Amino acid sequence: MRVSLSTATVLLAALTLSACATTGGSPNGWGAPRSGNRTPVAERPAPRPERPPLAERPDRRPEADRRPSTASGLVIPVVGVEGHDLRDSFTAGRSGGRTHNAIDIAAPTGTPVVAITDGTVSRKHWNALGGRTLYLTSADGRYDFYYAHLDSYVDGIEIGSRVRRGQVLGAVGSTGNAQGPHLHFQVLDKRGGGRGTPVNPFDLLRTAELAIAD
Repeated sequence: MRVSLSTATVLLAALTLSACATTGGSPNGWGAPRSGNRTPVAERPAPRPERPPLAERPDRRPEADRRPSTASGLVIPVVGVEGHDLRDSFTAGRSGGRTHNAIDIAAPTGTPVVAITDGTVSRKHWNALGGRTLYLTSADGRYDFYYAHLDSYVDGIEIGSRVRRGQVLGAVGSTGNAQGPHLHFQVLDKRGGGRGTPVNPFDLLRTAELAIAD
């Protein structure tokens, strides 16, 4: 049986259309399959952006920015003591329900005690708890630094004496209510008025410079 060219062309076209209907594709194989035969694919969520480093977050400031301005250029008030030697005893409990709003810096009796910064000796007296004590007021008047349990004062250190950072004020002792020789060291922020608000000396001194005896 002979089939004309036009009849063969029609049959080929019919077979091609039938195959497309079965596979859901296009005659040339490039078209998208019909939506009814596709399995939906869940969209992958966009990756979560990384959080910036702590110091770069707008709600956080570097530690140094949150410290009192006097933190620049301070020295540790006991000669030979370094930042890693300090222990944070701020707010620790004490006898009689008292709060230790200071830190204790242990050192042998007679170890020189120095001015933490430039300032003026504003008070110097004996009391039952602190023994031989001294107050140093910073040059800008914003802070009082309280030294207690001193064994002695250096000659010439009197109320009103102006001193320089690192100048020797006295010596470590155990006078007053002290368990062994150490310097009881307190920092008071006076900008709010009154006797001042205690500030943790540990935060100020852990990066302060080492004091070296002359």
